[in-house]
Amino acid sequence: MISMELAFNTTEDNKMSNVDWLDVLGLGKTELDDLRFIGYSYIKQGHYKIALKFFESLVILSKNALYDLQTLGALYLQMGNNLSALNYLEQAVKLDPKDPTTLINRAKALLLLGYQRQGLLQAETLQHHSDEKIASQATALVLAYSK
Repeated sequence: MISMELAFNTTEDNKMSNVDWLDVLGLGKTELDDLRFIGYSYIKQGHYKIALKFFESLVILSKNALYDLQTLGALYLQMGNNLSALNYLEQAVKLDPKDPTTLINRAKALLLLGYQRQGLLQAETLQHHSDEKIASQATALVLAYSK
């Protein structure tokens, strides 16, 4: 009986993940951009829990949007939920494996979760990045977590 319920829920979950929510809700690019702007405004004000709801919704509505995945990962990182942060950052890395913002946040999440070797390796590769802000953050991580 339990396995039938599990199979049903899995089937229902798969159906729900294939729903085009933009079409169902009648939303377009303008509305998504408005949601991003509002979510970002909450981040700027330090209201991370509220911003989190916006970006969780955006990840569902606009599948494979790098900015939304990066931002959600960064929000979770800011709030101390490092495992969720890593989950969304890994999804972002799959979309753009060379994006420095995603990679530096991924390094932070790995280090905070105790994956020293992987986190340091990621940070070390970014120490000489052309973006000075990324390079300095990477150097700080390497200095803070090296033994």
